[in-house]
Amino acid sequence: MNKGSASKTLDNLKWLLAIVVFGVAVVGNSYFVEVAFLYRVLGVLALFLVGLALIAVTNFGSNALKLMKESRTEIRKVVWPTRMETTQTFMIVFGAIVILCLFFWGLESLLSFLTRLVLG
Repeated sequence: MNKGSASKTLDNLKWLLAIVVFGVAVVGNSYFVEVAFLYRVLGVLALFLVGLALIAVTNFGSNALKLMKESRTEIRKVVWPTRMETTQTFMIVFGAIVILCLFFWGLESLLSFLTRLVLG
């Protein structure tokens, strides 16, 4: 067995274990209905964190975490519009929508009139 195949097998086992942990959380929450709600929520939360930690140490998980970190960096670089720019853009879009609504209302009225005229 080569190194890539062993790594893939190990990743698959981690995924399987994570799915089992998620399943235990769901089934355990249903099974232990008589236990206080708070304790069940804490148990499910703890198991989900364990499952997510297992996924995070897989090849896919580490790439996903890296992508999330890079995304946060890119979001910080975005120049967001000012309140005035947002208001002006909204007003332009709203005005265009009103004008188009009036145009289509007039067109529909004209076509209805012509249809009534032709059909009697």
